[in-house]
Amino acid sequence: MSTSGMNRRSLLRFFAGLASAPALPALAQEDQWKAGVAAVAITPKEPMWMAGYGSRTRPSDGVLHEIFAKALALEDGAGTRSVIVSAEILGFSATMAEAISGQVRKRFGVTRERLLLNASHTHSGPVTGDVLLPAYPLDEKQTTIIRRYTARFIDQVVGIVGQSLANLEPARLSFEQGLAGFAVNRRRVGARHRPGPVDHDVPVLCVRKADGTIKAILFGYACHNTNLSGYQYSGDYSGIAQAAIEKMYPGASALFIAGCGADANPLPRRTVELATMYGNILASAVDLVLKGKMRPVAGPLNATWEYVDLPFQTAPTKTQLQAQASKGEGMYRRYAEGLLRKIAKEGRLPEKYAYPVQVWQFGKDLTLIPLAGEVVSDYSLRFKKQYGWDNTWVAGYSNDVFAYIPSLRVLKEGGYEGGGAMIPYGQPAPFRAAVEEIIAEKVDELVKRVRSS
Repeated sequence: MSTSGMNRRSLLRFFAGLASAPALPALAQEDQWKAGVAAVAITPKEPMWMAGYGSRTRPSDGVLHEIFAKALALEDGAGTRSVIVSAEILGFSATMAEAISGQVRKRFGVTRERLLLNASHTHSGPVTGDVLLPAYPLDEKQTTIIRRYTARFIDQVVGIVGQSLANLEPARLSFEQGLAGFAVNRRRVGARHRPGPVDHDVPVLCVRKADGTIKAILFGYACHNTNLSGYQYSGDYSGIAQAAIEKMYPGASALFIAGCGADANPLPRRTVELATMYGNILASAVDLVLKGKMRPVAGPLNATWEYVDLPFQTAPTKTQLQAQASKGEGMYRRYAEGLLRKIAKEGRLPEKYAYPVQVWQFGKDLTLIPLAGEVVSDYSLRFKKQYGWDNTWVAGYSNDVFAYIPSLRVLKEGGYEGGGAMIPYGQPAPFRAAVEEIIAEKVDELVKRVRSS
């Protein structure tokens, strides 16, 4: 046989072997992520009114801790990008969120359902936008400072979204939950007969680089950031926790997501020492999760967003508001004056509020439900029971902080969370009894949609 014939047979056998050889394994879904992070200090450069407490009588006078906004960008195996923003402010208003999301979509192509804006709800940060404005005795100088700060803040948030997207690199995601016990249902203070539901879970999403080192740690807790009440800027316990985690894991970024803690406070409270202790407790809970066995999180990341109308109860009449504006004091006068301006501008008071609901589904491994407003713990416990205690994460204070969101139980009980807080938020009346079921029905619709995609 000729040498050329032998070479042809050898080549035929070689190619036949290639055809029959087992295919290389496809890249696992959990290995197809890319992630990027960015952060910016948002501590005001000048004294300004601080958010959260109507009892303050003057602007800030210093900085206890720097406060930050941080962004975590995620890209799944299909190349679809989503971004989480965590900011140490009381809340994003609807107008602030619209301004940020509009620029993010135009500049970076990230659509609204794929941008999550979460506020830590620190009560030691600056007033932003028009969140809780009736609560504060602001003069023209402070109003101007707030507008200037808010515009700068919006630019900073858009900037870190772009930076996080520019920093995308291969990553792996994993998830697990821990526990921390310092949240107390505050509605039992002075009324111990009331039920005391609390969500003590500490959800943790770990983002690791290709070499296994930790790049980002996204964690949450359902408790008001109300340990501190002075005149110095601070992220409160959650800001302290983020700093502690970043010290434990050098090079990693820690981002806090506020949960459904509208009816929970850290108790006891009101000292820096207690805030530090709670921050360290939360950081230790996260550390225990990271050092334990965590479950891989695969893609794709499906996202959806819709509004649902929440109806108000009967609003006060123009005559009633005029009487309150002339005889009332402080917050109650400002509240009445604000509603009268709305009547003058729009002809009537609104009968409903367009409530944004957002749901993210990470493969089959994690369902994240960001809800707007100050959401009480009943919602988190209800949705975890309904969709899975181990793989459901419910956040509050997301995308629009405009009011407390009571469950039917809390609405019937009344009190601050049940309706009284509508005054400082400038809303015309408490919600109607259907509020919980309206939200639950929309959440269920969106969860089913992203889980079946």
